[in-house]
Amino acid sequence: MIRITRRENFNAAHRLFNPNWSEEKNYEVFGPCSRLHGHNWTLYVTVTGEIDEETGFVMDLKKLKDLVREVIIDKVDHTYLNEDVDFLRGKLPSTEIFSREIWRLLCPILKDRYGVELFEIKLHETENHYAQYFGE
Repeated sequence: MIRITRRENFNAAHRLFNPNWSEEKNYEVFGPCSRLHGHNWTLYVTVTGEIDEETGFVMDLKKLKDLVREVIIDKVDHTYLNEDVDFLRGKLPSTEIFSREIWRLLCPILKDRYGVELFEIKLHETENHYAQYFGE
């Protein structure tokens, strides 16, 4: 087995805010992130599989790029994650939850359409903070 990774960048805003809490409690837990703010995000999608001896690929990276852009990037780039993104609606868009929801969208498509396993979603919210998700 071998792993390959595609990196994508996008810009999006979010607010870490639990509507069941007061503004004060939200600020106590989330600090300034309880207010609307944006990031330059970086997404890494890593798949694993066998190398096809005819192509030398685990998966055609252009197909991986096109899939990630269609299913994720086109839906999240230049949006307000809390309200504009269907797969995050009603969820707190923390980096951890965001990573998990990306996995849930990509995993079945990668397996069914391309015969590869999703190994990892790594989502950088800032250059100093990221989440890694390896599935359920």
